[in-house]
Amino acid sequence: MPPDGAGISFAPVTAAHYGLLREWLSRPHMREWWGEPETELGYIVDMVEGRDTTRPFLIMLSGEPVGYIQCWFVGHHQNEKWVKDHPWLMELPKETVGVDLSIGDPDRLSAGIGTAALTAFVAMLRTEGFDDIIIDPDPDNRRAVRAYEKAGFLPIPELEGRTGDVLLMRYAPKPNETHI
Repeated sequence: MPPDGAGISFAPVTAAHYGLLREWLSRPHMREWWGEPETELGYIVDMVEGRDTTRPFLIMLSGEPVGYIQCWFVGHHQNEKWVKDHPWLMELPKETVGVDLSIGDPDRLSAGIGTAALTAFVAMLRTEGFDDIIIDPDPDNRRAVRAYEKAGFLPIPELEGRTGDVLLMRYAPKPNETHI
């Protein structure tokens, strides 16, 4: 995997991708961090069909689907249903966006694809005008935390220890980084 992310692109998820996503969500390396495959796929179907504002994408590497990535809007989750279990949502600006991702094939883990995909996705989001970008891995998922750190995410110190079972991390642009 080239460190500069060459060959990485994103394809919006469509109904044609549900079988692939079901297969990925059923794999042990994804089951460890995601919920029941059918439940998770149901959430993605809601996104595709417009019942959820989250934007789902396939991560493509040289035109081949290798993973899943989504962008969710903090402001849309600053409501009683979500805040009850995640009170930290109210401590973020409503314009904040969150990202979640997973690599579909376990043989492609630890190959730099996640870091490259996240870096490219952040660049896309920043081009769209999003400046405050978070990610919330399970702190025990050290592989993910390391990948996210390499992509420029750092723990949010004022929220450490107050976010339940997630490590809340925020994208920290390099001092010379500007919008594309």
